[in-house]
Amino acid sequence: MKRTIIASLFMIIACKEEKKETKTTVEPLQSKEKIVLNTTSNTSEEAKKWLEKNIEKYFKDDLGSEGENMKKMTTKEYFDYKTDAMNVDLDVDGSLTEQEFRDKWKGKFDTNKAGIGVGFLITGQDWYEVKVTKCQLISEEGNNLLFNVILTDQKVKAEYPVKIKVIKENGSFLIADVLQEEPKLN
Repeated sequence: MKRTIIASLFMIIACKEEKKETKTTVEPLQSKEKIVLNTTSNTSEEAKKWLEKNIEKYFKDDLGSEGENMKKMTTKEYFDYKTDAMNVDLDVDGSLTEQEFRDKWKGKFDTNKAGIGVGFLITGQDWYEVKVTKCQLISEEGNNLLFNVILTDQKVKAEYPVKIKVIKENGSFLIADVLQEEPKLN
């Protein structure tokens, strides 16, 4: 692996003789180094467009079909996980306590970023017009893409920063995880 990285760096330096510049950034990633070229793949651009379009459509669609719309956008496993998170400690069939939820999902998801007790993608209960104001690729490994996304609702002056993991499966994209933060009120 180190030889491949070193060889890649030499190739990049050698290509500088052409009048075309290629910038590289080396970022630490859990004690490993990862080289991120300032080019984006077609897959990441397609995923970004899909994500922006489907998030905004989700918030415009009929609220009565909210669960079905979420199901269409997500993997089955994430849908089950987020449904459990939204229903923690509610008086509904199948709801879990917070500890039961964490025990059930701790090996597969970061339960600290689940958005326990709040909705899908945003922590606000009410919204007017949610827009994607930022959708930036953080990493891409195979069919797994991670985006830094900010959703904004100008009418309630709220920003919802999330990190969204998207996977490409059978020629289409699905949300595989959403790491939710607390909203920033302006």
